[in-house]
Amino acid sequence: MPPGIGVLILVYLSAVSLLGFILMGADKKKAAQHQWRIPEKTLFGVALIGGSIGALLGMWVFRHKTKHLTFSIGIPLIIAVQICAAVLIYRNL
Repeated sequence: MPPGIGVLILVYLSAVSLLGFILMGADKKKAAQHQWRIPEKTLFGVALIGGSIGALLGMWVFRHKTKHLTFSIGIPLIIAVQICAAVLIYRNL
């Protein structure tokens, strides 16, 4: 792996996780105020591109989407798949 790529990956994952966390909080606030909502496919999309940890933390902190099975099972499943993929990629480097 080229030098510095690990740092770039870490910065990317941190940024997209922060975005996932913020989106969960924003959607919770909008739900409480009966405003337009952030589409669920957007929330899942951010989780899929690396923001799954932030999305899960946002679910817990804001108590948002925790009763929706698609989120309470889907987000941890995305995390598990991402961890498995990272391990496989790391082993093959």
